[in-house]
Amino acid sequence: MQLTEDQLTALQNLASKADGKPVDWINIAAARSLTELGLAQRNGEGWTITPAGNEALQVAKPQR
Repeated sequence: MQLTEDQLTALQNLASKADGKPVDWINIAAARSLTELGLAQRNGEGWTITPAGNEALQVAKPQR
């Protein structure tokens, strides 16, 4: 799966957030597109990475 740089950055930030690390803001447009791909989800606490998102992060390379 090819992700844009914005999507990859957002996914990396969501993974860091899940690990309890402080993160910069999450790009809403990128997070929404990740949700459509099943790589993130929105809940009452904000955006979170899904198991599929963690898997995609392991193999993702930004598309230019």
